[in-house]
Amino acid sequence: MHWITWFQWTKAFLLTAVMVVCWTVGPVAQEPEATDAAGTGEENPFTTRFDRRMGERIFLRQCSRCHGQDARGNDETGAPDLTTGRFANASTLTGVFNVIRNGVRGTAMLPVAPSTPDEEIWQLVSYVDSLSGSPADFDVAGSAPSGRQIYAGKGDCASCHMIDSDGNRLGPDLSRVAERRRPSELRSDLVTPNAEVNPRWWTVQVTRADGSTLEGLRMGEDTFTLRLMDQDENLWSFLKSEIRSYERNEESTMPSYEQTLTAGEIDDLVAYLFSLRKDSIRSSVRPSDIRRNQ
Repeated sequence: MHWITWFQWTKAFLLTAVMVVCWTVGPVAQEPEATDAAGTGEENPFTTRFDRRMGERIFLRQCSRCHGQDARGNDETGAPDLTTGRFANASTLTGVFNVIRNGVRGTAMLPVAPSTPDEEIWQLVSYVDSLSGSPADFDVAGSAPSGRQIYAGKGDCASCHMIDSDGNRLGPDLSRVAERRRPSELRSDLVTPNAEVNPRWWTVQVTRADGSTLEGLRMGEDTFTLRLMDQDENLWSFLKSEIRSYERNEESTMPSYEQTLTAGEIDDLVAYLFSLRKDSIRSSVRPSDIRRNQ
C-alpha cells in the first residue's frame, strides 16, 4: 500500500515537472517551409530536361527501393504512388521539396542526408513532377498513326497484348500503357525486353507425374499450389505434391524488335504506345479494324 502511494506521488511529481518545462520553453517550433528555390523567386529553377534526367538517376538510386522502379508505390511498405500528381503531405512543389528534405514523421519516409545539396532535391522534384506530366512534356520522334499500323501488322503485337479488350492476354494490357511508361521505357521494352521483367510475366514449365510437360505464364503460386495459363489462354492449377517438378523462367516471352524493326519503325511504335491513355483510347481506331481493312 505504501509502495503504491509512493509510485502515485512520484508519477504526479514528474508530470508536473514536464508541464512546467513545456510552459517555460513553449511549443516546439515547426521546421520552416522553403518559400522558393534558394531565394530565386521561382518555386523550382531546376526544370530542364537535364535536371529531370539527373532527378531520375537520383530516384532510381535512392527512392525506387520503396516507391518502385516505375514510381507507382508499394502497398506492402506503404510507399505512395508518385505518378498521380497528388501527394498526401504536399500540395505544391515546395511542399514536395520539404517532404524530401525533412521526411514525414511517423512514417518510413526518412529525411535525406543534411549534406544533400538543394539542387539535387529540386532535380528530384522535377523528375517526380514529370511523372504526371502531359504527353506534350516529352519529345517523341515517331508517328503514332504509322506505329498503329506496325502494331497491328509487322509487329504482330496483338497476338500477345490487348488494347481496349481487343487482342490477347499473354502479355500486359496496353490500353493505358502511356500512363505508366515513358517513351524511353517503352523503347527499352521493345529493344531489351529482358532488362526488367515483372514476376507477373514469368513463365513456368511443369513436369507432371506421368512425365508430360506443360508451359505457361505463372499466374499464381503459394506453398501448396501453382497456377499457370498456357499459350491458348487455358488456366491450369496444380498441387505441388502431385507434380514431379517445375522450373521457373524469369526471362520475358516478348521478342526483341531490335533486328526485326528499323529504328524509324521503333520510333513510330513508341509514339503509338505513348498515345494510349484513358482520354484517348476510346476515340482511337482499334488494331483489329486496321487488320480487317488491310
